[in-house]
Amino acid sequence: MSAHALVRALVAPDTVAALDEAGWTGLLTAARAERLLGTLAMRLDARAAPAGVAALLSDAIEGAEAERRAALWEAEMARRALAPIGVAPILLKGTAFAAAGSTAARGRAIGDLDILVPRAALAAVEAALIGAGWEPVKTDPYDDAYYRRWMHELPPLIHAERDRLIDVHHSILPPTARPRPDAAALCAEAVPLGQGLWALAPADRIVHAAAHLLADGDLSGGLRNLWDIDRLVREQGVAALRDQARRHGLLGPVRQALRLAHRLYETPCPDWAGRFNGFDALVRRRLLVRDGWGRQRHAATRFGFYLRSHALRMPPPLLARHLAIKALPPRWRPAR
Repeated sequence: MSAHALVRALVAPDTVAALDEAGWTGLLTAARAERLLGTLAMRLDARAAPAGVAALLSDAIEGAEAERRAALWEAEMARRALAPIGVAPILLKGTAFAAAGSTAARGRAIGDLDILVPRAALAAVEAALIGAGWEPVKTDPYDDAYYRRWMHELPPLIHAERDRLIDVHHSILPPTARPRPDAAALCAEAVPLGQGLWALAPADRIVHAAAHLLADGDLSGGLRNLWDIDRLVREQGVAALRDQARRHGLLGPVRQALRLAHRLYETPCPDWAGRFNGFDALVRRRLLVRDGWGRQRHAATRFGFYLRSHALRMPPPLLARHLAIKALPPRWRPAR
């Protein structure tokens, strides 16, 4: 058993008709672990599922709709907070898909609010959000300084009353990563969604999703990111995608994301994405590491990709220094 059953059900919902009790357990636990339960529920016809499963799927759809409304409300709250300083938030990830009415948002789990703003506006944006009720989450001075110096986002903030996190980005990858996306171009070419909200240009949404999946993490929960890419490609095509990916130094991750999406979700794939290779097969194995209860397995594979994710984010000397400091008790860590 692996998450392959989940992939198969998303691509061809009729295949769930052959599932027995253990099969449903594996499917639903994998979907919950990958934060794709709402998406799966929207894809399946609950009437064809056992009664208990149908009720669970119905709850998942209601939960996803509640998350969608909450995400859009939080985006509106951020817009109102930033309007006095003349900054329009550029929505990222799930909230952007929901605000744009994309099929990628159908049933999608949406957690934190992620926004992109020009780097020059970071200080004013942070002050405006704190003035509107958001509070810093990182209380350790070293963690706070680490975000500000080495990351592509401010330390996360949480709203004191609504208990919702906001991540304020000034780029889509850390400045220490090898690819150097043109953050100014991402902001300049963002498109309006109405009501004062903005999103990345359509091709840049796929570039960002591929960067998030393959150049900025250990692939945990990667099936959801890949499903986002599948939906976006089917919805808007790939006409400008290669040029935009090359412009941001992310052609490699975009090509690999397309090959993986094609292999797992049968996503239309352009010739320029290249052929599925041995490393793609290893990534595919990492994406599917689930047992019959939705638990991750293949510890060696997961640890290897965990190390790789850190190596992608920063050069080895800086990474070694950071890990050494993090190993110290908080009171012994330097403030910077």
